[in-house]
Amino acid sequence: QVQLVESGGGLVQAGGSLRLSCAASRSISIINTMGWYRQAPGKQRELVATITSGGSTNYADSVKGRFTISRDNAKNTAYLQMHSLKPEDTAVYYCNADQVRGTVLETYWGRGTLVTVSS
Repeated sequence: QVQLVESGGGLVQAGGSLRLSCAASRSISIINTMGWYRQAPGKQRELVATITSGGSTNYADSVKGRFTISRDNAKNTAYLQMHSLKPEDTAVYYCNADQVRGTVLETYWGRGTLVTVSS
């Protein structure tokens, strides 16, 4: 089991920046993939970015070039640096951890942090 706690959300003007943090309750060095997802009002949860234990990253097309995902295994924390924010980035952002144990995939979610981008 691992608990994930997001922080860093808030209200920002369009064009601004925020950095989200995801603190894990234990070492993330063995977590296969850490990720950020978001859910806007009335919409389904969608992938924002993922990073593997080897450092490979993947981004949604809508955030490429603006968002950067990273992980600090020593601090058991993953980050999402967001620049050039747009009103359409407004959503609750959730941290995700996927760990493969043998043939079983364990998935963990944080409770989310709200990002609001004003125009």
